[in-house]
Amino acid sequence: MDNKGDVGTNPKQKKKLGGVKSALFIYVAMGLENVAFIGNAVSIFTYFFGYMNFSLTKSATMLTNYMGTSYVLSLFGGFVCDTYLSRYRSSILFGSVEVLGYAVLAAQAFFKELRPSPCKDVPPLLMNQCESSDSGQVAMLYIGLYLAAIGTGGLKAAAPSLGADQFDEEDPEEAASLSVYFNWLLFSIVTGAIFGVTFLVWVNTFRGWNWGFLVSTLAVLVAVLCLYTGKSVYRQQVPEGSPLARILQVFVVAIINRNLSFPETADGFHDVKHGTGDEILKKTEQFKFFDRAAIIRTTDSSNSDSTATWRTCTVTQVEETKILVRMFPIILSTIFMNTCLAQLQTFSIQQSNTMDRHLLGFEIPGASITVIPFICMFVLIPIYDRICVPALRKLTGIPTGIRHLQRVGIGLVLSIISMVVAGYVEKRRKSVAIDNNLVDSPAPLPISVFWLGFQFAIFGMADMFTLVGLLEFFYSESSKGMKSLGTAISWCSLAFGYYLSSVIVNVVNNVSDGWFISNNLNRDKLSYFFWLLAGLSVLNLGVYLICSSWYKYKSVEMKQTEDKSNVEMETV
Repeated sequence: MDNKGDVGTNPKQKKKLGGVKSALFIYVAMGLENVAFIGNAVSIFTYFFGYMNFSLTKSATMLTNYMGTSYVLSLFGGFVCDTYLSRYRSSILFGSVEVLGYAVLAAQAFFKELRPSPCKDVPPLLMNQCESSDSGQVAMLYIGLYLAAIGTGGLKAAAPSLGADQFDEEDPEEAASLSVYFNWLLFSIVTGAIFGVTFLVWVNTFRGWNWGFLVSTLAVLVAVLCLYTGKSVYRQQVPEGSPLARILQVFVVAIINRNLSFPETADGFHDVKHGTGDEILKKTEQFKFFDRAAIIRTTDSSNSDSTATWRTCTVTQVEETKILVRMFPIILSTIFMNTCLAQLQTFSIQQSNTMDRHLLGFEIPGASITVIPFICMFVLIPIYDRICVPALRKLTGIPTGIRHLQRVGIGLVLSIISMVVAGYVEKRRKSVAIDNNLVDSPAPLPISVFWLGFQFAIFGMADMFTLVGLLEFFYSESSKGMKSLGTAISWCSLAFGYYLSSVIVNVVNNVSDGWFISNNLNRDKLSYFFWLLAGLSVLNLGVYLICSSWYKYKSVEMKQTEDKSNVEMETV
């Protein structure tokens, strides 16, 4: 082994690396990054609508497309982590790209020549009559947005996986800490989000988007510096080549070997000599077609490693592919929950702008109402981790209290309840507008914005269960050579949920009797839309229950080697 692996060959030195002290840098960095990402996610809708002068539906679509792209680009980040760069270097690279993206947005906001004239004399509900952004201004907006999207997407794949790497799954004590890590990772994200949707939204609303984007730039810059500061204590896995190439190889070889007969004994399969990392995945009976890729041809030597020849794959490589195939239905069946989440960041924000936002004499920015689910999670995560999990562990004997997929299912049920409540609250808000003859008035309605708190709080609980459940599920179930990609897959559920939201909004607007046609929530039929989402979510829950009951958790054994401490780790 070359010098970059020297740390892994010294057990004492390895023991000094990793653990909670290393994860702390990840917690702080992810918290700071989410000050910018979440703070802008909940309020940039008003920037599109009120400053770049896009229409209501265009602004909603731009936000959901931006959010979806941010999350789906985590796949690209996961691929880079697992194939070319360490997770540490990937975190620094993508964090720097995100800093650049926010800097571009800050420059556009600081110089009025780079954006359209503001709508000073036009009521908020009629802002679609304002001057449109020209092509150059739109191009600059997209450059800044999608540099930030590339950066945050890559960071979401790299940094959480880097933090999870600090806990050795072979060590029972550290393995038990892995589940705790994901709970507190969400806690750090939530803490950053609370600052984002309060302080950053306040800056955006009352000090201007130029200062808001500047704060975002500085927050992510400090996050990158924090990640860099911890470089001397991180454990890191050496990139082991493209997991996508290994998976593609299984598909290709299985097709090539489609006419071969299955061997009568396990000796006829190319069993693992060199698994992914130190992991040996046991052969399963699902998707037997892929087992053909591991059949040893009579012309091959059973004692040689043939995986590089695209003729024979190892059993572990085949099982790695099966894991990804098994995960696919889980991803599909959790997408719709995030379509519901998208509505809370678009239409519910616009709802809040039509309501009474005063609290103790202070006027709350509309986007800051999204602090409610984060406060809910901020309180509930420690309770769940310190009280509920130990109690459930005693009942079930499962280290995490309940299985990951059970936790996700609870979140899906709560998201349905949230949409039902959202429909009721919108119906009440609209009736207040009608009863007070304020349908076409820009004046705030005499109904408190905190009515929206019910749907936000319930969805916050749903997110606490689902997001952590998915992150831990995909990280734990992925093989060692595709941990970053597995983490990225969990974010993709969010990405496709936002994309699907854009599609559903446009389809509903086209096929309904104009639920959103007036560009005025006091005339539109948003409550119908929320109830439609609740009904579709019930159908989605049924699909999820089928998929999760069908899923088989992976079975792992570790390679027995002469030198068990010879783990491929690298120094920074």
